[in-house]
Amino acid sequence: MNVLRLGFENFRNLCPGEIFPGETINVIHGSNAQGKTNLLEAIWLFTGGHSFRGTKDSELPVLKDGKNAPAASLSMTLFTEGREQELRLELRDGRRSSVINGVEKKTGSALVGKFCAVIFSPEHLLLVKEGPSRRRAFLDGALCQSRPAFTRVLAHYNKALMQRNALLKDIPRHPELIDTLDVWDERLILFGTEVVQERAAFCKDLEPRAAEIYRGIAKNREEITLSYAPFGGAETKTEIAERFSEALKNARNADARAGFTSVGPHRDDLTLTIDGLSARTFGSQGQQRSIVLALKLAEADILYRKTGERPVILLDDVMSELDMSRRDYLLNHLDGRQVFITCCDPETVRLMETGRGFYVEKGTVRQDTDEKAGEVNAENETPTCESE
Repeated sequence: MNVLRLGFENFRNLCPGEIFPGETINVIHGSNAQGKTNLLEAIWLFTGGHSFRGTKDSELPVLKDGKNAPAASLSMTLFTEGREQELRLELRDGRRSSVINGVEKKTGSALVGKFCAVIFSPEHLLLVKEGPSRRRAFLDGALCQSRPAFTRVLAHYNKALMQRNALLKDIPRHPELIDTLDVWDERLILFGTEVVQERAAFCKDLEPRAAEIYRGIAKNREEITLSYAPFGGAETKTEIAERFSEALKNARNADARAGFTSVGPHRDDLTLTIDGLSARTFGSQGQQRSIVLALKLAEADILYRKTGERPVILLDDVMSELDMSRRDYLLNHLDGRQVFITCCDPETVRLMETGRGFYVEKGTVRQDTDEKAGEVNAENETPTCESE
């Protein structure tokens, strides 16, 4: 899977135009607040997901004078499934519509499954730095891409959890309701068992690949381990269901007093260590960044095995806090993948053995001079926006 062309109009601060990425590494460089991350966001939206920056769709169309435009449009030429495909996404009045190979779709969600990408942004460092909810979100997000059916299972679990919690809040005023918890316990166990099984299987695939990638990033100087072992490491469906059921029964009275469900996959954690020590507590900034990168690249490899298409890798502000050897790995050793990397330092482009560079200034995007050819590919250059 490769992005051959990306077009944009009235999107964020980007001047209307298009870029033609290379098949391998694409470095997008420029000073802060010039529009580099906006390019990655434009690419990411073709996954059918929400902005990785948490921005509402209604806030994405922006004119150059800073006022909201009536609509923003994005277009992509994509090579996938053995042929070129044309995708288009329009954002108007907080709603999305799309066009896939000339066929109009009423929603942007129709793009789900057509384009696959894995994103790293500085916010993803919270995966290591913060509590278990961030790591659960990583597991569940990856599973929703690789196994779409998991989305429904997780939704059923969360709905049952919400209803059980609502009942728990009523029990102090109506103690007779405590026996009705059995109904919601059954649903929690049914769907929770599937959630745990899927997460455990994913982590079993993820761990060796992430460890291998991390060794490459760290030049074999460090080792990482991942561990997801709820309910005492129960593995079979029967064992998980039995232990979850027992845990719910043991916690029932405490849950009724607290007003929420204290046990279950919504409380699980993914343990991350570097050389046997907690990555959260003892990892340096560079090590924490490297472990998140390893997880994201391993996620991309799992998606490739599941779908037969390599997802596009989007790395936003990834180079800061990394030493030269770790930068070299990202620029020159991610074979077989199309990668987009944003950074501030133009020297990063010169560190690439192969690839393509793009310079962003005030929303204007230009392809860098091809030093080997001695000229700029003017045909692929986005025109200057004069209204900034």
